[in-house]
Amino acid sequence: MSDKTLFTARIISSVAATLISLACGTNYVYSAWGPQFADRLKLSSTQQNLIGLSGNLGMYSCGIPVGMFVDNKGPRMAVMIGAFLLAAGYFPLHQAYDKRSGSMPLLCLYSYLTGLGGCAAFAASIKTSALNWPHHRGTATGFPLAAFGLSAFFFSMFAQFVLPGNTGHFLLLLACGTFGLVFVSFFFLRVLPHPHYAAVATNSGNRLHRTKSEDSKYRAERALLEPEPGRSAFVVEHLNSTDALNQHHVGAEEPQDESQSEEDETSSLMSKTSSSIPGDVLSEEENNVKDHAHRVDIRGLKMLPLLEFWQLFVLMGVLTGIGLMTINNIGNDATALWTHYDDSVSDDFIMKRQAMHVSILSIFSFVGRLLSGVGSDALVKVLHASRLWCLTLAAFIFLIAQLAALTITTPYNLVFVSSLTGLAYGFLFGCFPSLVAEAFGVHGLSTNWGFMTLSPVISGNIFNIFYGIVYDRHSVAKGNGEHVCTEGLECYRSAYLVTVVACVVGLVLSLWTIRYTHNLRQEEERLKELEEREA
Repeated sequence: MSDKTLFTARIISSVAATLISLACGTNYVYSAWGPQFADRLKLSSTQQNLIGLSGNLGMYSCGIPVGMFVDNKGPRMAVMIGAFLLAAGYFPLHQAYDKRSGSMPLLCLYSYLTGLGGCAAFAASIKTSALNWPHHRGTATGFPLAAFGLSAFFFSMFAQFVLPGNTGHFLLLLACGTFGLVFVSFFFLRVLPHPHYAAVATNSGNRLHRTKSEDSKYRAERALLEPEPGRSAFVVEHLNSTDALNQHHVGAEEPQDESQSEEDETSSLMSKTSSSIPGDVLSEEENNVKDHAHRVDIRGLKMLPLLEFWQLFVLMGVLTGIGLMTINNIGNDATALWTHYDDSVSDDFIMKRQAMHVSILSIFSFVGRLLSGVGSDALVKVLHASRLWCLTLAAFIFLIAQLAALTITTPYNLVFVSSLTGLAYGFLFGCFPSLVAEAFGVHGLSTNWGFMTLSPVISGNIFNIFYGIVYDRHSVAKGNGEHVCTEGLECYRSAYLVTVVACVVGLVLSLWTIRYTHNLRQEEERLKELEEREA
């Protein structure tokens, strides 16, 4: 396959990954249909939050098994499983809404399936993007991450124009739309080889022997060059001892069997002399091996003794929990403020305001994810700074959003809360997969990302359930069973006092993590230089 054909195929695969992600972020549209769903089934705010939390739980709790599945079996099967789980979750919720009844455990299970389906397909799209564009991971993963954030806006706006004011039809749209997008994109999603590798014949005259001192570097390089599950197997050429990497590798006689040639431990490695990629190919190869994300491969439980893992894990939990509380409850915020501000407003008017805030959250999440993905690459390559500064910025924006939520009493100004929350949430998730890849290696990204996503399960439950308790404490039950709060800001003010403290914790922790990681990388480079001198 020529370089141009490979490049085109990678672009098509990236578009497919982006469309898959567009279907996976529908949990964030919950505020657009959750309050109406609760009113129709006569559910309290706490019960409404439990259904929303179940979706989040599905998205985050199964990250580890899903990640291991994607890493070991490749991304394509996970995409197909995700498509069917999304349909299996949203369609029964649509039926429950039409029947005006449903068992709480079953409703939570259906919501959980929507999150699990999104988790499986999204993990596959991120892994594919990271593997197809190893030198531009932040940008490559930024597009599917951004589409994930734009999902709520896409589906809510589509429903506003095609199915205005009908929550039942909206749930049917989510069932059919998410399945359709993922199912069609499945056929275009592929993990492709890097264009600067190609198969060549070798002979016994090229045999070289690796010294013991080079063993660790050889293993790291082999991990980079071995085909990932789901990728077409290919044989890389031989790097001779005078080329950029100056590594010694074990040569091999040309095998008789083609499959043996692809997988042989002793395959020759030599850099290709021509490429359509601008710039020196050897320079790219050298950067690839020097890149910490390709030199390390720490997976699963092996991360647990590392302080760097716990720093990222806690940061992920604290900041995601803050964002999820507003994302799941912006509809309740809008209802409380409008009911207090003007008790004559209709339910249809409030529903449109809720959808508007969901759209604002989604758009700004999209912008934040895109800026964070591309911006984090610029931080590293241009400013030679850490991607972790994106987390510091996210924590600071979250803090401003929480302070705004504590002071805004006019519903017209609630737009500041939804826009700032979406932007901060986007910054958080736009760079986090790249941070995980850099810290623990790109080859186990899906598994390691699964470990990280356990953190929001804890924090998301704490913040959302606390919000529901606060809101219910200020609500009154009407004769028809509906729960209404007419106290405006006081309906939820206490919940945002807690998240302000959490923002300060996240801000301080992010600054400490930047300092710690900087010192850690410097120490690693110093030890590497000593090892090379001794060799």
